[in-house]
Amino acid sequence: MIVEVKVPQLSESVSEATLLVWHKKEGQAVSRDENLIDIETDKVVMELPAPVDGVIVRIVKGDKSSVTSGEVIAQIDTEAKASVAAPAAAAAAAPAAAPAAAPTRRAAPHRQRR
Repeated sequence: MIVEVKVPQLSESVSEATLLVWHKKEGQAVSRDENLIDIETDKVVMELPAPVDGVIVRIVKGDKSSVTSGEVIAQIDTEAKASVAAPAAAAAAAPAAAPAAAPTRRAAPHRQRR
């Protein structure tokens, strides 16, 4: 099921807000109540938590976009968790393995010099 992420109701004196920086990217898994993005108004910066567990399938409004109350800024698919999250986890593990291999290669020439 696709769930829309909307800008919360802003105070009456505030007509617009600015999306600062997304903490997640499209294709990444999110947990309910995890902070997705910070929203700045002329009075306050507030966190916008994920309304459900799932995977961000679309970011409608990017960083530094101006938004209004109730505007849709992203979509989360509650059923895509396993299919999209698994490749993301595998990609995250791959970079971690590469740096671990690098010191081993550097250590071998050092031992030969002794």
